[in-house]
Amino acid sequence: MTNQKKYDYLVVGAGPFGAIFAHEVARLGKRILVIEKRPFIGGNLHTHEQYGIHIHDFGAHIFHTDNKEVWQYINQFAEFNSYTNQVIANYKGELYNLPFNMNTFYQMWGVKTPLEAQQKIEQQKQASGITGTPKNLQEQAISLIGTDIYEKLIKGYTEKQWGRLATELPAFIIKRLPVRFTFDNNYFNHRYQGVPIGGYTQIFDKLLANELIDVQLNTDFLANKAKYLAEFPKIIYTGMIDQFYDYSYGELEYRSLKFETEVLNMDNYQGNAVINYTERKVPYTRVMEWKHFEFGKGQQDKTIITREFPQNWDRTKEAYYPINDQKNTELYKKYRQQAQTDQQILFGGRLGKYRYYDMDQVIHDVLLTIKKEFSLPDNYQFVR
Repeated sequence: MTNQKKYDYLVVGAGPFGAIFAHEVARLGKRILVIEKRPFIGGNLHTHEQYGIHIHDFGAHIFHTDNKEVWQYINQFAEFNSYTNQVIANYKGELYNLPFNMNTFYQMWGVKTPLEAQQKIEQQKQASGITGTPKNLQEQAISLIGTDIYEKLIKGYTEKQWGRLATELPAFIIKRLPVRFTFDNNYFNHRYQGVPIGGYTQIFDKLLANELIDVQLNTDFLANKAKYLAEFPKIIYTGMIDQFYDYSYGELEYRSLKFETEVLNMDNYQGNAVINYTERKVPYTRVMEWKHFEFGKGQQDKTIITREFPQNWDRTKEAYYPINDQKNTELYKKYRQQAQTDQQILFGGRLGKYRYYDMDQVIHDVLLTIKKEFSLPDNYQFVR
């Protein structure tokens, strides 16, 4: 019998949604079993230390939010530094500041005032012939920042990232990037930003450190799905919703990633935490140098970099990003409708909700889920 301890909940996945749910439900006196198919907790936020440098094992994760409750919540489990993301873009050896701001416009065109930049963008938009509401990512990008920046800094990078032509991608994707007519290189527009000093894994150690929570690693829910469903009264599932339902309506589409990490015998490789490579023929999208996320801390004669390669997803690979175009959104609705009739299962996280969540959005969603599940008052305090 799997549920020998009479657990109240089975949580599938030890990432942020699953770990926070388990932590808060244990505080309410419930007993939880957390199972995780990987050999570690933390999901894609897992970090480890090498040469005094904290490496994010599945891509750069900078916490950023305007939600004060979410910021206070995550700060209960780690101290965050004041890191702000200031990305550099490399196009054929030319360097540009991201996100798009007056520094970028000056580097691209030599313009020095917001008016000059706006006029340049408008000229290029008019020359492109785009009218009305942008129909795809290419039209949206050119409408926002002009043809030159689109061709050099967006087109190749985006097509690598998503594995599709920019004309085939929805317009809303590019809206995630700020466009500013100030000399401000801060990638995010959010009030609260930072990286946990000491990495993210410590957060999950603390979340799951409760005598009412048991954790089993290297445990695949789908290998014994029928047994788990029979023995557990309530299941929190953070994996792929289409896989849970045996792809009964068809496969949703995802993007996968591959990471190549290298230890270098030098103090400083690229001078910045993140450099994006926007040229289409460069196979990776970005290079992270991890010590710069913690202001150069770590062994001074070593640095560690990671190259990030987008990949097509198939059932042998990890799914990282849902592809929220119209076709997939319509297919997801079928799975969501089925899930709404299933009182035993609650779906959460990027894969369970098939939504491009940022970290703060996942936390906000799981806290709302807990309030609804336990009929908690709106003023219930998760921050203590």
